[in-house]
Amino acid sequence: MAKTKKITLAYFTRNISVVVGLVLIWRGIWYVLDVLDILLFSNSRIWTALGGIVIGLLILYLPDKDLKEIEKL
Repeated sequence: MAKTKKITLAYFTRNISVVVGLVLIWRGIWYVLDVLDILLFSNSRIWTALGGIVIGLLILYLPDKDLKEIEKL
């Protein structure tokens, strides 16, 4: 018999607060990277976009030495 998790107001509130917290963190990172783009690369978005792709791939590759996380998409 499978256990079902009862969705309570506390469970819902906790999960919504985690989602909002993550969104706010990414929003802050996004703004910081925009400022760095303006200061370091004179608002040349192509170089920061390519750099972001390379850094993102490295972050996904380095822990397990594979890119299996991309397959999940």
